[in-house]
Amino acid sequence: NFVRETANFEFAVATVNRLKPGFVIFLGDLVNKPGNAEQIREFKRIAGKIDPSIPVYLVAGNHDVGHEPTPETLAAYREEIGRDYYSFRAGPIYGIVLNSTVIHNPKNVESEYQAQIAWLKGELDKAKASDAKHVVIFQHHPYFINSAQEPEQFGNIPPERRKAVLEILQQYNIKYVFAGHVHQSSVGKDGALEMTVSGPVSMPFGEEGSGIRMAEVTPEGIRHRFYSFSRMPDALLLKQFFSEALS
Repeated sequence: NFVRETANFEFAVATVNRLKPGFVIFLGDLVNKPGNAEQIREFKRIAGKIDPSIPVYLVAGNHDVGHEPTPETLAAYREEIGRDYYSFRAGPIYGIVLNSTVIHNPKNVESEYQAQIAWLKGELDKAKASDAKHVVIFQHHPYFINSAQEPEQFGNIPPERRKAVLEILQQYNIKYVFAGHVHQSSVGKDGALEMTVSGPVSMPFGEEGSGIRMAEVTPEGIRHRFYSFSRMPDALLLKQFFSEALS
């Protein structure tokens, strides 16, 4: 329902402006219909209300570039929205944004898939050489929900390409990957790597409902929790995160 989704997005933006996090990242599916001009305009209108002092980063989802992306759908996204894979610095975080739809289904864009993988390796080298405390991967599709050995299903990346990318991430000791796509929250582990799937702003499939995942970065690690819209916190406070998590 476009009206309900618009209302949820407005509330999410108001919450961001109230809490003033270090940055905001949208984990894909910025619109429902790929290339729909009206939905793109509405997304930009509401996202444009975010306090300009808060950096905003966007991730391409399958509803943004198509379930089977083509050179044309990628070009359209880059024209309307911007880069579909890139890196950024946010304090102690070196963020790497990937276009996981190309990883999920590279059938029509094999050269784009290969280029992104080569870029990822180069970017991980840069991140390793930097002073960043945490290197974090952000993308739309999770590599897995519960286990890196799980079979292919709606929510995850097929095992062949999952294994190839996870091996690269393990080589660089990456500990955090954040994704969306599944419309409900989960956290899985593959050795030291934590695969976090975040619930949606709209159209939830899980009991937690619609909401926002909030994270706090410490020198030791990144702690995070998904908050439903009915339980938004008063502030981004570590003590509140864990007193509520235990309640």
